[in-house]
Amino acid sequence: MLHDTMAESTGLQLELSEEMRMLQELARDFARKEILPRADEYDRSGEWPWDIFHKAREVGLVNMNIPEEYGGLGANVLEECLVAEELAYACSGIQTALMLNQLAVLPLLLAGSDEQKKRYFPRLVDEGKIMSYCMTEPDAGSDVAGIKTTATRKGDSYILNGAKTWITDAPVASFFTVFAKTDPEGGHKGMSCFIVERDYPGVSVSKPLEKMGQHAAQAAMVFFEEVEVPASNLVGREGDGFMLAMQVFDRSRPPVAAAATGVARRALDEAVKYAGERTAFGQPIAQFQGVGFMLADMRIRVEAARALAWKAAWLADQGRRNTLEAAIAKAFCADAAMQNTLDAVQVFGGNGYSREYPVEKLMRDAKIYQIYEGTTQIQKAIIVRELYRDARRGSQ
Repeated sequence: MLHDTMAESTGLQLELSEEMRMLQELARDFARKEILPRADEYDRSGEWPWDIFHKAREVGLVNMNIPEEYGGLGANVLEECLVAEELAYACSGIQTALMLNQLAVLPLLLAGSDEQKKRYFPRLVDEGKIMSYCMTEPDAGSDVAGIKTTATRKGDSYILNGAKTWITDAPVASFFTVFAKTDPEGGHKGMSCFIVERDYPGVSVSKPLEKMGQHAAQAAMVFFEEVEVPASNLVGREGDGFMLAMQVFDRSRPPVAAAATGVARRALDEAVKYAGERTAFGQPIAQFQGVGFMLADMRIRVEAARALAWKAAWLADQGRRNTLEAAIAKAFCADAAMQNTLDAVQVFGGNGYSREYPVEKLMRDAKIYQIYEGTTQIQKAIIVRELYRDARRGSQ
């Protein structure tokens, strides 16, 4: 297992271990050699990147958080962040497709039984299967507790009915972690989580949904019609689904924030290069204050974004509550990616609006970071809630 040598004295010390630096370099090299040259191809075709996935699996850059005993790397959240930033720098769509298993297995890592882990983890690691995370529904996105999919106990099984939408990797997934209401009247306490296999009768998946960006990370609707799920596929206890989902977010949001940082960094690099080469009025446009200050702001966002993502990840790895820090990182990094890509298009001028230049794709890819894993507005609502939670603690 890779270990984090970060230590806390007067504060967070941002120093990576030698193993972490090696992992970061591995991910950077893979991204530059295997992903970057083909990013435009997959953006245009919308195909799922199976060949890149299997190459990444061979070198240990997918299924990272699966424990070593099941064939994974046993990586912690910060290590996931290091890889996410480097892969997303090359193509956030391919990065999302490749690393989605790490989101989908989190419920099992947090609450799954040994038997469930033994049954499913090796199939992901050794066989290269894909698992998708099924939470969002047509009428329930930000309102997680508002899901309508039901799971009704019947003997040794649950009967699953409902529909999920915008499920990343669903078109290629063999397994799903599905959140459903076992007690429709129970509110937050009525939700549970299940492992559902694609070949169970009654499971169907739509064709990939058309979307603005991250085309390689195909998303689809998933339908459940009288699907019989063995009771042994219940993850954790009945009624624990909402709390489990919240625990998942605390561990999944830092790598998403790190991936957004990778997009922001790529936008900066492209803008710096272009502004240094493009001339106007007899000098590189970077020499004009209006452009130069824009580049400086882009760099500030990248540095701040990375620090916030790493802090949220580090807290999770220390077993400490990171709900506030994960929300801050997700909100800031998503906005940083969006603003940096907008600024990069502006630096490129008319060329930035053309698909012949990379920043057009970066801008399309960046927008989703302000939406999935909880919108920026939801993150701010969490931050406000945590502010008053801390205030109440301080008054006691």
